[in-house]
Amino acid sequence: MRRPWMRLGRPRVPPTWEARAALPPFLWLALFFLIPFVLVAKLSLSDVVLAIPPYAPKIDWSAGLAGLVAFVRGLDFEAYARMGHDGLYVAAYLSSLKFAAVSTLILLLVGYPLAYGMARCPPSVRQALLMAVILPFWTSFLIRVYAWIAILKPEGLLNAALAAIGLPAVNLLNTDGAVYLGLVYAYLPFMVLPLYAVLERQDASLLEAAGDLGCTPIQAFWRVTFPLSLPGVLAGSLLCFIPMVGEFVIPDLLGGSGTLMLGKTIWTEFFANRDWPTASAVAIVLLATLVLPIVLFQHQQTKMMETR
Repeated sequence: MRRPWMRLGRPRVPPTWEARAALPPFLWLALFFLIPFVLVAKLSLSDVVLAIPPYAPKIDWSAGLAGLVAFVRGLDFEAYARMGHDGLYVAAYLSSLKFAAVSTLILLLVGYPLAYGMARCPPSVRQALLMAVILPFWTSFLIRVYAWIAILKPEGLLNAALAAIGLPAVNLLNTDGAVYLGLVYAYLPFMVLPLYAVLERQDASLLEAAGDLGCTPIQAFWRVTFPLSLPGVLAGSLLCFIPMVGEFVIPDLLGGSGTLMLGKTIWTEFFANRDWPTASAVAIVLLATLVLPIVLFQHQQTKMMETR
């Protein structure tokens, strides 16, 4: 007897099997994203108290339904209201967006020529260049950031090199410039790889056709190459912008005490001030800010997969 999911020639996967195959990813997301998000959202609606843990209300399970009702009634939006009234959080929010946006622009200006040059090299050279881009991932991210401290500190390698050629010393450590430098260095591969993937697949005959129609090499680039590489530009920009908004390690180690970013603010509220509700509210606002870029990134990734 032929099963409903069978077809002539080859069998189809039964619908129940498809559902079972999709179940593990959903369980993974629920366990490592949805449940932590619910816990953080609950903390953001709590109040600060001098206790362990330092927040209230808590569910009194021994009271049954009455304890659950009392818990729900104790939740409020005080932490969110405090964020709106305190200029520190607004300044940290805007500063994080500024650091991420400017760093993404710099990454695009640096990464696009690098990816373009890699895509135009002979295939044998491309592999070596691609390995050079990926190679920093083989070293701990924290060690690479600490290496920049050794380079940028007043008696570091940078000032030693400047002194050797007769130039005055510069003080970059604990400045916004050091943060930008660290962000661009750390996230450059995330910009180069999507751009390279798009540029490497472009058909060279399109440029030849543009030249036959009278375009100069620069005109052919702006009319053919760059428009076709926009999916890679968008993917690389979102892949860099999204994590940089919440970056903590780089501004903490390379930036000064006046460097404001949401990652540092969340850490300070959690571990220094022990204000878990406010830190959770800041994290929820950060996540809400990144929802739109994440949706755009997923939509772009789907389009790229469909065009392959």
